[in-house]
Amino acid sequence: MSCPSQIFTGFRALGFVSNHIPLAVRHHQKHKENYVVTCVGKAFHTYNCSRLGIVSVSNLHPDQITCLAVDAYLVFTACNNVIYAYTRGREVAHTFTGHEKSVHCLLPFGRHLISVDELSCVCVWDIATEECYLEMQFDNSCFRVSAAIHPSTYLNKVLFASQQGALQLWNVHTNKLLYTFPGWGSAVTALEQAPAVDVVAVGLSSGCVVVHNIRYDEKLMSFTQDWGPVTAISFRTDGHPVMVTGSPAGHIALWNLEEKKLQSQMRDAHCSSVTGLQCLQSEPLLVTSSPDNSVKVWIFDQPDGGGRLLRQRTGHSAPPTKVCYHGNTGQTLLTAAQDSTLRSFSTVHDRLDRSLGRASYNKKATKRLGLKNDTYMMPPIIDFASEPSRQSDWDSVIACHRGKLMVTTWHLQRSTMGSHHLKPTEKQERRQTRAVCVAITSCGNFGLVGYSSGHVDIYNMQSGLHRGSYGTPTAHKGAVRGVATDGLNQVTITAGADTCVKFWKFKTKELMETLTLDCQISRMTLHRDSSMLAVALDDFSVTVVDIDTRRTVRIFAGHTNTVTDMTFRSDARWLITSSMDSTVRTWDLPSGRLIDCFLIDSAVTSLTLSPTGDFLATTHVDDLGVYLWSNMTLYTHVALRPLAADFEPQVMDVPSTSRRSQGVIEEQEDDREKEQYVESDFKSPEQISNELVTLSLLPNSRWQNLLSLDVIKERNKPKQPPKVPKAAPFFLPTVPGLELMFAKSTDDDKEEKTTSDVTIDRLLPLSAFAQLLHNSKDEIDYGTAMEKLKQLGPSAIDAELRQLGPDAGGSVELLVDFLHMLSYQLQTNRDFELTQAYLGLFLKLHGDTVATEPTLVEAAGQLQEAQSATWQRLEESFNQSLCLVNYFKSAVL
Repeated sequence: MSCPSQIFTGFRALGFVSNHIPLAVRHHQKHKENYVVTCVGKAFHTYNCSRLGIVSVSNLHPDQITCLAVDAYLVFTACNNVIYAYTRGREVAHTFTGHEKSVHCLLPFGRHLISVDELSCVCVWDIATEECYLEMQFDNSCFRVSAAIHPSTYLNKVLFASQQGALQLWNVHTNKLLYTFPGWGSAVTALEQAPAVDVVAVGLSSGCVVVHNIRYDEKLMSFTQDWGPVTAISFRTDGHPVMVTGSPAGHIALWNLEEKKLQSQMRDAHCSSVTGLQCLQSEPLLVTSSPDNSVKVWIFDQPDGGGRLLRQRTGHSAPPTKVCYHGNTGQTLLTAAQDSTLRSFSTVHDRLDRSLGRASYNKKATKRLGLKNDTYMMPPIIDFASEPSRQSDWDSVIACHRGKLMVTTWHLQRSTMGSHHLKPTEKQERRQTRAVCVAITSCGNFGLVGYSSGHVDIYNMQSGLHRGSYGTPTAHKGAVRGVATDGLNQVTITAGADTCVKFWKFKTKELMETLTLDCQISRMTLHRDSSMLAVALDDFSVTVVDIDTRRTVRIFAGHTNTVTDMTFRSDARWLITSSMDSTVRTWDLPSGRLIDCFLIDSAVTSLTLSPTGDFLATTHVDDLGVYLWSNMTLYTHVALRPLAADFEPQVMDVPSTSRRSQGVIEEQEDDREKEQYVESDFKSPEQISNELVTLSLLPNSRWQNLLSLDVIKERNKPKQPPKVPKAAPFFLPTVPGLELMFAKSTDDDKEEKTTSDVTIDRLLPLSAFAQLLHNSKDEIDYGTAMEKLKQLGPSAIDAELRQLGPDAGGSVELLVDFLHMLSYQLQTNRDFELTQAYLGLFLKLHGDTVATEPTLVEAAGQLQEAQSATWQRLEESFNQSLCLVNYFKSAVL
């Protein structure tokens, strides 16, 4: 199946940290390090606890991961009804199939694995053999399994909990029910083994936590939290008798087991439910995860025994609304989301990601109240603009918020919200007015704001003062849909819902010209270097305007729904547009034609192309991530032809968080099998790989100057005639050579030299190489002929190829055989440089004959196809390698 896009291919996704699947913590004994495993949809991430740095990203699953578990060696994931066991955090070591429904619970149990599906079918697997040796079926109406644990020191025993509230202790070796606990009248949502033997903690949907002794079926103590069901339970093992519980409200409670009371609360630990919670072994640290796309590490060093946030890794907790590249390096992305936050993502490394905070009317009050109870939070950002020119001096980002007149500024280097709230001077006249679009000048000194009332104001970014307005009294009769300035601060361009694009003098604010379009304007984008202005209309078409001549130069029609965003390539040859029809289209401005189009399952809300042209970044409806698409034209040859009018776009899968192949996971060998090396003498193969070419390793003098033999012979021609040696007695034959030596003649020599030899030589004029070509019937003979040719010097090779022609005693059939030999060499990918040199010399000597003979033309066509296929593969490898080398040379870490 061909790629849905000729230009773009999925690279990787940014901004994903965790989802609703609880985290898992594993301890690596060799590294002496704890690792946190979180789920991000179809893949899972592994972080180290020391810095929360990402260690590995798994391969992509066929569907969403439904549950996660770990042991000392493997990571287990369930995808629908299939279970995978990973080693090294990314390689599939085992696959378990047999469930009919999706698996929602996994429990590693020694060398076994216990899994539970939605039908409450429990399977016990042998991890090494991938066999299910025990299967138990529970009735969902009576006992729907919701959790399972292996009690410490209980051999072959597993405790199952149900949504009906009852618990059952089973021996999975003998398949016997040992005991049934009646429960406490509420569904069990969490189970956890306590540090004490025979004691488990049971979390209920009523908010009650019961610490129970399963050996004597005795309730030791119980606690009740007021925040809803218990979502997770963990125990501290660093010498403090403390139990930690999570809640759907994002709060965490710490219970003192000795005093049987609430010790401390960690309110607003997360913005959403605390689904994952784990205390690290013998350390005063707690790791939590939540569907708010965050993982946090807490340290218990507060006076009341509570936890303090030590480190965290977060992403947007709500879908992004706008994405834009900042600066000219193409390494920094700015994103605004519906959670009212502004974030900076790095395309180089995740450790460079930063959060600029959440928009607030009063930052000091927000810090005092906390994010959860913040009453000063501003609505989400709907549009922003950035400029790096003066970012070290003052605020370099300006943003407008949904339904608000106030415009905020942000300081990127300090990673914080700015000190200015930009408002017009006549606030009383604009009570129902809201800011809808913003722009910032190329010098970074001024910010422009367009309002729903038709006003366009300009502010000073350093002082935040109002510096004037465009129009008397308004710039447009309807809402302003776009505002921009040229690169020299000479012209200001505004677009409104009144179908007008107006050009103003930046300093005097006088109207220069008005361009009226056929339909209302929805948005606009300016490319300053080329003076090209893209205007999206409500009829789903895009109009390109030249702001120098102020005329329409292109009109692109093809979208079937509202255009959501537009971006130019750095040289303004491409215009890339996205729409609510879930298509991304690439238009060629010089030809005015559509050259690329592909579909995405979720519509694009915003997109931007990097200044270097290497990545296209997109955000999507109801999606927390930012997706990067690689521009294939930078490292491979792409034939960009206009698409037909009836072209049907294909759906392209969004990339995963891994930079590796986006294909479905495949089984690979286990680490122990890879470490079993066989000691043997190394022997270099004739051909390294079918995807590469192998050189002959002959000296360059044997093939590099074949096309210049005539020049070399002319240059080396002696200037003086050769001297005649002194005459020897006519009856003494001499041996040819540098020294004068007499040859000893024998009677045998006289007998061997007869006239019949001369006759035979004249009847067989072909050389040994020509005879091999003449007798060649299969590929083995072609290899023998090539080996014969490799033994000759440059002059001998030239003579051999000349003798193949009809004028020198050869024939057309010999020329055809020689072309077939070269085609065979290209197919085997061996002796690549020799093949090219021999081909060049052959065409130089017999080019005219090849052009006149039909059989030679046909053979030359086959050779051309083989040559093109081989060189295209090499060119792709060369371009990709050069692209990586240039990227590593220019990357600033």
